[in-house]
Amino acid sequence: MKMLNSSIGYFRLFAVILVASLPLMAQLQTSAPMAEIGSEARGRELIQSLHLSVLAKESGYLGIVGVSAQRAEVDGRALAVQSQNYYMLTEELPINYLHWLVPDDTHILIEGGPVDYYIFHPDGRAEVVTLGMDVAHGQRPIVAVPGGCWKALRLHKGAKYALMANALSPEFTPDRVRIGEGAAWVKRFAGSAPWATTEFLRAMIGPNWVK
Repeated sequence: MKMLNSSIGYFRLFAVILVASLPLMAQLQTSAPMAEIGSEARGRELIQSLHLSVLAKESGYLGIVGVSAQRAEVDGRALAVQSQNYYMLTEELPINYLHWLVPDDTHILIEGGPVDYYIFHPDGRAEVVTLGMDVAHGQRPIVAVPGGCWKALRLHKGAKYALMANALSPEFTPDRVRIGEGAAWVKRFAGSAPWATTEFLRAMIGPNWVK
């Protein structure tokens, strides 16, 4: 009889534990697994999880991470040595439109891609560098753009998204960026590279044409 009572007691304890765990089990069953890397669903997941929002004028998605604790005096003002962001392009927003920055801007691929970087140097040179993981075919997982250059980015066709981290040194400030250009800029860089046609340069300026 004692063994029977003991068995009943264990059964009741097991039943209580089982009932108490049902909500957690249901939650685990309904929790969506991570979407497949490289898929459109994964892109949406990253936008939501990292709290990315559409970047005005330049386009794409931006998430501000922060600035470094170290500071330095630059041109008579105290600036953080570095600021960091998430940046993302998608099939729906595949272009980061032309802009000019004072700080150095280093982009690191986290996931997805590849992305073409069109870099326009102050001396009139233009180059394209592909951010991607296929290093055997010339892609690079890091692209460093010197300060004082213009750049525009374009996601490769067929890629659903590209998530990048970018570090700006010294930190980004709104007064040290210029978005868009006009006819004089197009004339200056047209023909600077085989791909630098007037039509292409105009497309990279996009809606930020300066009259």
